[in-house]
Amino acid sequence: MYNKKFIHVGEIFVGAKPTEISTVLGSCISVCIFDKIEQVGGMNHYLVPLWNENGLQSPKYGNISIPKLIDNMLNIGCKKYNLEAKIFGGANVINVSQEDMMIGRKNILIAKEILREYGIKILAQDIGGTRGRKILMKSDTGKIFLKYIGAS
Repeated sequence: MYNKKFIHVGEIFVGAKPTEISTVLGSCISVCIFDKIEQVGGMNHYLVPLWNENGLQSPKYGNISIPKLIDNMLNIGCKKYNLEAKIFGGANVINVSQEDMMIGRKNILIAKEILREYGIKILAQDIGGTRGRKILMKSDTGKIFLKYIGAS
């Protein structure tokens, strides 16, 4: 029997016990990380790519949220060399064409950059496009279930 955890923008959750972690994404990103040896998975949900050093360092920023998710997993015994990632979200859901307004694309880029810096392989991704997504991760297997939401 799985515990269930829905995460909102700016939240991070690591399922040390078997948990179905879910969220809903538009231009936001969720990075799902799984330790294939320890059988532990975690997920974040961030809104914008970079903290601009004004205000608190919140996990609503990708460059804060992703390292914090990794640190949380390492703190419970996971090993960095066993971690694998999957990335979801980053849609252009409000139909913006100006490059400086395409937050989804920037969110995708920061996720890939930080995971590369940490040496964590991206096994799968469902990113970009114009539709939102609902995802569910089983923390003990790393399996992701995805459903598109909104007009196609």
